[in-house]
Amino acid sequence: MAKLYFYYASMNAGKSTNLLQADFNYRERGMRTMLFTAAIDTRGEAGAITSRIGLTRAATPFDTTTDLAAMAGAAHADAPIACVLVDEAQFLSPDQVRRLAALADERGIPVLCYGLRTDFRGDLFPGSAALLALADHMIEIKSVCECGAKATMNLRVDGEGRAVTVGAQTDIGGKVRDVALCRKQCTERVAAAAAG
Repeated sequence: MAKLYFYYASMNAGKSTNLLQADFNYRERGMRTMLFTAAIDTRGEAGAITSRIGLTRAATPFDTTTDLAAMAGAAHADAPIACVLVDEAQFLSPDQVRRLAALADERGIPVLCYGLRTDFRGDLFPGSAALLALADHMIEIKSVCECGAKATMNLRVDGEGRAVTVGAQTDIGGKVRDVALCRKQCTERVAAAAAG
């Protein structure tokens, strides 16, 4: 029976690298895959999944109106799809996650979703919340905090490295960046920013 998987991690943990390795494993065995990535992510080449270590592969961009499951189902009707892989899965809508779960259940196509669990405030992304609720398997990809502990949080920092605690959930290409930290380091940096 095909399953819905959610591979989650903090920033810079290698989610895209893991996805591209899984895709390679399928294709090396002559199996057809279908890759999706969030159109909102404009950091790299449009319509491609790119890892920080230099791996890249073409992918279909999606937004909240894209019916990924219908696209995969139609492609599967032409020639079997062995696996659907979704990068930046935190940007899926809850309905898209439900439809991808149905794709696994009804069409027998495994769906592997890779994304962030929480934003810089520690809040779940809508797509991540739906995946945590519906995925058959949830796999944490580990990352390391600057203190050496396991990084589980994403802290947004400004150009001087100060914690940013307000703003839009998503800020791709802005003047701030997110860094992966353990909860303790994240909490301390937010408290320091609040103290002035």
